[in-house]
Amino acid sequence: MPTTKLARLALEDGTVFHGRAFGGSLKDFEGAGEVVFNTAMCGYQEALTDLSYTGQILTMTATEMGNYGIAPEDIESAAPCVAGFVVRELSAIVSNQRATRSLSDWLADAGIPAIEGIDTRALVRRLRMGGAMRGVISSVSLADASDLDLVARARAIPSMAGANLAAKVSPRCSGKYEEALGEWAPRGGLFADSKPAPAGRPAGARFQVAAIDCGAKRNIYRHLVERNCDVHFLPHTATAAEIRALRPDGLFISNGPGDPAVVQTVIETLREVAGEVPTFGICLGHQLLALALGASTWKLKFGHRGANQPVRNLLTGRIEITSQNHGFCVDEVSLRAAGGEPTHVHLNDGTLAGFRHTTKPIFSVQYHPEASPGPHDSAYLFDVFVQMMASRAPIGAAEMERAQAALAAV
Repeated sequence: MPTTKLARLALEDGTVFHGRAFGGSLKDFEGAGEVVFNTAMCGYQEALTDLSYTGQILTMTATEMGNYGIAPEDIESAAPCVAGFVVRELSAIVSNQRATRSLSDWLADAGIPAIEGIDTRALVRRLRMGGAMRGVISSVSLADASDLDLVARARAIPSMAGANLAAKVSPRCSGKYEEALGEWAPRGGLFADSKPAPAGRPAGARFQVAAIDCGAKRNIYRHLVERNCDVHFLPHTATAAEIRALRPDGLFISNGPGDPAVVQTVIETLREVAGEVPTFGICLGHQLLALALGASTWKLKFGHRGANQPVRNLLTGRIEITSQNHGFCVDEVSLRAAGGEPTHVHLNDGTLAGFRHTTKPIFSVQYHPEASPGPHDSAYLFDVFVQMMASRAPIGAAEMERAQAALAAV
């Protein structure tokens, strides 16, 4: 059952919300970060373990959370990584045969502070109007810290702009990811009945993918493994020589947290190897690829976070409902000047959601085709990457249409 311990959420603009504490620890807790919101109706486990939320206090707009508990198979990293969690109502029961524990107990063990019982509609409206804000969740009593004290603490938090958080969450050493999708594997798509193999190699040979891991979600790697890829993940400090030593068929750059413009180690490496092998980027990886080519990025007012974001594929004309989680965006004008061509656009605000290079085998998207959580509309992009590795040529509209149509026919 939810606790009766009081907690507060204080924003840098002076707003303070009063609610009830859960998660955290048995003692007083306090968590600080950039307050953002996610419009997905479910998927709190995947969101809470998405390393892209590092340094952020996550607010869910759906009214009730925790009703299906925690299932270990559904998490995207080793543990919850958010700075705090905000919900309207924490479910008093857990109803799910796969669940092993409650959301509150799970967050408590991880030391993640959380608050329920506040008006999340009012909070989200304030974030939409004023933009993402720095904030503090605290269960410390009023006697020990006034509302003004908490607001002052919120204002002292470093800005997300200029924060190199990818360096914080990237793995410290390289390794190989081997888990496939298993029972969650798609029942259609280009490779539903066959396993693709690299050209010029024996049947059954696997594509070798070097993955620069800036905080990757597990389900991204599962999709690649499912499509006959050996995924060799590397820390964000990986050099061009280390990538070349793997002799990969393709290069993948993962999602991750923070400001892409300050992840210079990855940008410099990508600038050196750009176009040597087919390359695919997702979210932060999309931004880093654009920066390496010479484009620029900028911070969105409140970002795109949710599993219901509409995107148009400009090459096929099809609409995708996508899962997204980012606070920065690639500038389209600078991308075109750097040799990039937009392939996808976000229909809510017209921002760039994907691009390909006009002469090099490079493409990327701002959103999450692995759909964890979210719809499966964009899973075809993994097929596109495999096609590009097989042909070792820039992706074309025909290949994109073929992969998207195969998935849509399921």
